Amino acid sequence: MSAVVLRRGRFSVRVERRTLVFAAVAGLVVVGLALLGLCYGAVWASPAKVFAALSGDSGVVIRQWRLPRVLAGALFGAALGAAGAIFQGITGNPLGSPEVIGLDAGAYTGALVALTVLNGTSTQLVTGSVLGGLGAATAVYLLSRSGGLSGLRLVVIGISVNAMLTAVNSWIVLRAELEIAIAAVGWSAGSLNGLGWDDVRIPFAVLGVLLVVLASRSRAARQAGLGREVAVTTGVGLERLRLQLVLIGVGCTATVTAVAGPIAFIALSAPQIGRRLAGAPGVPMLPAALTGAVLLLVTDLLAQVLLAPVPLPAGVVSTAVGGSYLIWLLARKVGSR
Repeated sequence: MSAVVLRRGRFSVRVERRTLVFAAVAGLVVVGLALLGLCYGAVWASPAKVFAALSGDSGVVIRQWRLPRVLAGALFGAALGAAGAIFQGITGNPLGSPEVIGLDAGAYTGALVALTVLNGTSTQLVTGSVLGGLGAATAVYLLSRSGGLSGLRLVVIGISVNAMLTAVNSWIVLRAELEIAIAAVGWSAGSLNGLGWDDVRIPFAVLGVLLVVLASRSRAARQAGLGREVAVTTGVGLERLRLQLVLIGVGCTATVTAVAGPIAFIALSAPQIGRRLAGAPGVPMLPAALTGAVLLLVTDLLAQVLLAPVPLPAGVVSTAVGGSYLIWLLARKVGSR
């Protein structure tokens, strides 16, 4: 398959031509969905009105209410898709995504502790989510490593850790004060509703840094995906690279969870859908991120439309769609044996 080498100074990256075409098409789809999201609301705004609002001519509703939500849908979806690609690449298993192996549940546990024990500020939620996700990742890794690290073992242990953390989260909610419990349960559905600039500025900055760092490690990750021997011969420090990728994946997942709650199945489905559409080997990061952005934008639009004028949490729709995808994936894996 032909490839294109993109260079800027000493930095270069090799991209398959079909992947590049997919990235261009997916980017246009993201822009189109973003425009549709800016137009749609309690009152429909024409594209001309949207462009006028973005240029600064009035349009407070579009700039202050709809724009943060749309940008969050695109960036959060990209972050979840990239996180899914990281863990599916490390485990070598399409089921190795953050929500399946317990990272979402761990991040939710950390956020619940911040809500119930501390004051529940934005900084505390982000910190608690990151620490909870790291704790869950560490537990899964250590338990998996004790019997010989393998992708299937890691996924099975991750599912067990996820079940235990889900039980812990339910216990925390039941023991919390009524107002906090109601807020926690509503937030656990995963939603972009009501997000404003004050909610997303810091998460946008954090995710931007994480995704840039991930892009700088994508070449090494692609070499590592070809096998340990290839990674070693090309000078890739496999253990250090895996640690870096895990930290980036947990950071992406926990940051999104801290702001929008656990939005399920985007990280699970985006890498595999992106890989198939791009026709790329392994679990490529760029198609996964772009597919994640498309999926979350579509999911959020459906959540607003299905029971309009009452908006559903995006996580409810993503769970319904993603659950169907998971059933298909499991049936496909069983049928291939």
